[in-house]
Amino acid sequence: MFQKGWGHAVVGLQHTATIEPWLPLLLFAVLFGLSMDYHVFLLSRIRERYEETQNNRHAVAFGLRTTGKLITGAALIMVVVFSGFASAELVEFQQMGFGLAIAVLLDATLVRSVLVPATMIVLGRLHWYLPASLRWLPDLHRIRSTDPAPGGAV
Repeated sequence: MFQKGWGHAVVGLQHTATIEPWLPLLLFAVLFGLSMDYHVFLLSRIRERYEETQNNRHAVAFGLRTTGKLITGAALIMVVVFSGFASAELVEFQQMGFGLAIAVLLDATLVRSVLVPATMIVLGRLHWYLPASLRWLPDLHRIRSTDPAPGGAV
């Protein structure tokens, strides 16, 4: 859109010959953080339900149902904020805002709502498999309300 000029006038963006050199690194860092945030929301709910029921398909459906509104709402807020950057006069801010807005929208709609759940259902129990070489990792479970508080505090 910025370099080739396709549709830049429709959305009110400037046409420029280059993408700012720092922009891909910034986009990667911000988008990785945001996508992991959405991923933690979704997978924590799926994992909790899977531990309770041992039914993978039911757990994935439950995770989508309980986090769908949260992920969609957070993504829409971020898209609006990043679109505000895209409406700036400086082409650097337009590139950053447009890139972040489109990427968050695609991540929240296609990746978190379609690709991750579909992959989890296709893989079934395999996606919970931990290779023997990683068995040294700590086995973390939720602290239940009946468990004593860490450090002996009640």
